[in-house]
Amino acid sequence: MLAFAKREPSAVLFAGQVLGILLYPLMQDDGVGQALFSIFGIAILGLVVLAVRSTPGLTQVALLLAAPASILLLIQAISGSDALQPYSSAFECVLYFYAAGALIAYMLADHDVTRDELWAVGATFTLVAWAFAYLFLVVQAAEPGTFTAAVDPDSQRTWMELLFLSFTTLSSTGLSDVVPVEAFGRSVVMIEQMVGLAFVAMVVSRLVALTVLRRRDT
Repeated sequence: MLAFAKREPSAVLFAGQVLGILLYPLMQDDGVGQALFSIFGIAILGLVVLAVRSTPGLTQVALLLAAPASILLLIQAISGSDALQPYSSAFECVLYFYAAGALIAYMLADHDVTRDELWAVGATFTLVAWAFAYLFLVVQAAEPGTFTAAVDPDSQRTWMELLFLSFTTLSSTGLSDVVPVEAFGRSVVMIEQMVGLAFVAMVVSRLVALTVLRRRDT
């Protein structure tokens, strides 16, 4: 398993993030769940750093961002409080954007499309979705009431709600039942919409074209 993780870190990262989507709803209802949520977040940060090691990105930068985020997540796991969540989310947001940029540089570095680069497409997409979800958490902490929903509209939105909003926005499938109602929140959502379109137009289309050309040549 360790050899596979070193050979195809993007695949492991992508699998970990998909697993997180399935597990997060089970971790948000009580103190134990919140602790597990924080511990799982630390594990994902480790996978992010591992993925960056195989790219042109600097591992030192990833470690500098992952270290304070991990410490804050560990404090949250021990204390059972989410008071530090906006601060850990800020570090995680920057780390995930940095890792996504490093993976994009990795995919565009040459004209050969490897299996790990194909996995990197999915990993990059989920990294960007996670990054914007963390950004939404920071925006919501700075300006409570930025996001509302049909269910309990006056409450702060949960991590899972904001992650759902991020995925629906990035994939251009339309807004979820969570809606930005403040001006800055809407600006961030619009930026994510542009990023989603640019990712498909610039990265995915290029890899598809290179894959088709390689098959024609063979």
